[in-house]
Amino acid sequence: MPKNFEVIGIVEQRMGFGKMSVLCVDGNTRLCRVKTKRRGKKWIIEGDIVLVKPWELQGDIKGDIIFKYTKAQSDWLRRKNYLNFE
Repeated sequence: MPKNFEVIGIVEQRMGFGKMSVLCVDGNTRLCRVKTKRRGKKWIIEGDIVLVKPWELQGDIKGDIIFKYTKAQSDWLRRKNYLNFE
């Protein structure tokens, strides 16, 4: 679950070089990057549900992907209505 300033989002488009366009639950579309140490461990494609940590500066525009939800976790989030995109 999101803590502090983290938000849930869905990947809309892959941009290349570890960057992706993510539609977040708070209504913002952010350009997010995958941290270098996570790139090889999790393969992220369009339609995946991810946890985004917005940047301190330009937080409405940019952020970091810190976690990818599994299929079972994504289904649970949908059933509990955590994925209400504005």
